[in-house]
Amino acid sequence: MLNLRYIFRLIGAFFTRFKLLILVGVGLGIIFFFLLKFLLPVFNIGQSIRIGQTGRYTVSTLPNGVLRLIGNGLTRLDSDGTVIPDLASSWETTDKGKTWTFTLKDGLTWQDGDKVTSKTINYQFSDVTIERPNDKTIVFKLQNAYSTFPSVVSKPTFKSGLLGTGEWKVNKISLNGSIVEELNLISKDKMRASYKFFPTEERTKLAFELGQVDRIEDIFSISPFDTWKKVEIDSLTDSGEFVAVFFDTKDSIMTEKNLRQALSYAIDKNSLGSVRAISPISTTSWAYNPQVKPYDFDPIKAKDMIDEYKKANKMESLTITLSTSPLLLDKAEKIADNWRASGVEVNLQVISTVPTEYQAFLAIFDIPEDPDQYSIWHSTQKSTNITHYENPRIDKLLEDGRSEIDLTVRRRVYLDFQRFLVEDSPAAFLYYPANYSVTR
Repeated sequence: MLNLRYIFRLIGAFFTRFKLLILVGVGLGIIFFFLLKFLLPVFNIGQSIRIGQTGRYTVSTLPNGVLRLIGNGLTRLDSDGTVIPDLASSWETTDKGKTWTFTLKDGLTWQDGDKVTSKTINYQFSDVTIERPNDKTIVFKLQNAYSTFPSVVSKPTFKSGLLGTGEWKVNKISLNGSIVEELNLISKDKMRASYKFFPTEERTKLAFELGQVDRIEDIFSISPFDTWKKVEIDSLTDSGEFVAVFFDTKDSIMTEKNLRQALSYAIDKNSLGSVRAISPISTTSWAYNPQVKPYDFDPIKAKDMIDEYKKANKMESLTITLSTSPLLLDKAEKIADNWRASGVEVNLQVISTVPTEYQAFLAIFDIPEDPDQYSIWHSTQKSTNITHYENPRIDKLLEDGRSEIDLTVRRRVYLDFQRFLVEDSPAAFLYYPANYSVTR
């Protein structure tokens, strides 16, 4: 008991003698804590992140999300794909889309302090003549009328060395030949971001596991991180992409529309992804048509149509090869099971590139930001129309859509385009994929 009293008296005497010093110390500690809160961002202490993404990119093909941190286009696209001003304050065409004149905003500067003028706007198109009558005006003369051209120049423009007009500036870029391996950015408030690019999703995940990056973005599978306790996983349904089974319409079997429709009815689409896709145009687009044929899962109808096809073609059995990438193999196996249940024998083929010859191809497709899909479905586009689809009505609608200036008329064109294309079924539209980001 005496020892305990002695300790309390000793502590009391200490505080009595040094109370001023202790109070000053506590006060300075509190002040120092709040100063650090404001000084850390200024001196960029701890304000950096290393981000991993999947893909092989050159300087000119970097992801749009990264490019838009660094620079701006003459225009930009609103959330529904509507074209709105960015570096340009206005634009016009006087000949129904063959000549486009853009007027720049006042007071724009590049990240090196130079003034943005028409002479420093650097767009390069092989079939477009560019004129710059004065510092604020840039004129694009196209060979053919093209109503979607204002959306084309929403792509950010740069001076040499990826010098742009955005909030973030390129600090360093590391190349392996022409392939970008790492891109270091610094913002106006001195925050830092390092983007590291890896050839495969598995390699991106490995970089996260080894501590080479702090965050990975746009991955399709969260395994094995769904079992990790000290990570944060964010999920986003990407309506800028869809997953579909593309049919080679020139294949001797897939040339039949009724069979393509039957195969679409046979797929249990709700078991594949959380958000259904029913057309090739994004649900967020001003041109989206929600009233196309949905091809809801109907195994009885699918089996009847397939039996009818086999009977009409005097076939005892029907075998189809379904090709896909390793990333979608689990989805392909489900589709194969659905087709087998409807009377189709299925061979699964895992491939790493877009095939030149196939019967059915399960793939993820990037939806163009403008509803113009001429390159994908028009019969003249031999290298990009992977379904080899030919339909004079669709050709005409695609031609009208890219030449019509009036937005109301254009919308009607693309509503019809979706309705007739989905009816013809050159592809079975399935779902919008979920993308994941994992942060340590």
